[in-house]
Amino acid sequence: MLTVVPELAADDHSPANSSSLIDQIVREGARKMLAAALQAEVDAYIAAFADERDEAGRRLVVRNGYHQPRELLTGAGAIEVKAPRVNDKRIDETTGERRRFSSAILPAWARKTPQLTEVLPLLYLHGLSSGDFVPALSQFLGSSAGLSASVITRLTEQWKGEQRAFAERDLSGVDYVYLWVDGIHVNIRLEEHKLCLLMMIGVRADGRKELVALSDGYRESAESWADLLRDCKRRGMRAPVLAIGDGALGFWSALGEVFPQTRAQRCWFHKIANVLGAMPKSAHPAAKKHLAEIWNAEDKDHALAAVKAFQAAYGAKYGKAVAKVVDDVEELLAFYDFPAEHWVHLRTTNPIESTFATVRHRTKVTKGPGSRAAGLAMAFKLIEAAQKRWRAVNAPHLVALVRAGATFVKGKLVERPEESPAIEDQSIAA
Repeated sequence: MLTVVPELAADDHSPANSSSLIDQIVREGARKMLAAALQAEVDAYIAAFADERDEAGRRLVVRNGYHQPRELLTGAGAIEVKAPRVNDKRIDETTGERRRFSSAILPAWARKTPQLTEVLPLLYLHGLSSGDFVPALSQFLGSSAGLSASVITRLTEQWKGEQRAFAERDLSGVDYVYLWVDGIHVNIRLEEHKLCLLMMIGVRADGRKELVALSDGYRESAESWADLLRDCKRRGMRAPVLAIGDGALGFWSALGEVFPQTRAQRCWFHKIANVLGAMPKSAHPAAKKHLAEIWNAEDKDHALAAVKAFQAAYGAKYGKAVAKVVDDVEELLAFYDFPAEHWVHLRTTNPIESTFATVRHRTKVTKGPGSRAAGLAMAFKLIEAAQKRWRAVNAPHLVALVRAGATFVKGKLVERPEESPAIEDQSIAA
């Protein structure tokens, strides 16, 4: 019997023993509270059917001792549970079978609380190896039951099924107006080739971000992207209004084949890195300022003027770097034709980059997944967890207007485009 003020030996007054005593008190309190809750649940169930009796006048629902004790892993540690048992002799008129009492507090065969069941796969996803669960958590929880490597590894099989169901879902009921695309290469421990994850994140008409597709491709090739886009189109996906991605992707030729009406926006994050890669480091600080004048300009007219200034400043010395901007100027400045509130979202592929950071961290810790299927399933679950923290784009009500074909000049909605002198001036300047 645990006492609150136990008798300790003279050498037991140490911080370590005090911490252990606290854990014991917490676990004993949790055990008693759970036992009381289970007893109250059974008493309420029996009382609810106290009037139901057989021909001899005996109750049909009565107590029937206790189930065998079992160990339950909880957030407070491992506690022993001895659930009361109910003998329910009533017959279900529909099925003809005996009715059974089912505890809402402690489901049959439960060995871990739901919260702990959710925590374990998250620990695995975020870097804890399957073989490290027992040494890492057994002392903390007071038991190693349910923490074996095989138990954790079985999760990946479940994730594979969830990923396959996600990849086959119907897309006809969702409208993605904006689309970010990118790829990531992941090492595979047991295979020679790397896993190339192709990812697409979309913005729904209500402004919310959502994972659209995740697939394994071959070196981000045009054919791999085309296969993914064709599959999405087959499942009912509409052509997005604007797609944002790195200029080096094979995605763009695939997009022109599958969704030719979709406009292209090159990622400024990748473009700046490409431009600076063609210039000496001594020129980087000034060049970054010139590039910032372009992508952070007040409107498209000022951005075009900044492009000319960049070309005049660096065209003679670093023609290759300048060409990277001038040749793609239409794709780099496409975002200016959309609501100003959305510019910060449309200039880069940051939504994907920040999400991929979690995947990169997990695969770095574990030296990569064991197979392509396991890597794809793991990435899917990590992104699915991250998706819960994604926020909607700024001014989400404007996304539906973009889909409807509304005209935006200098980031502002134009009510009657045919009467707007700003559009005429812009076309003349172009």
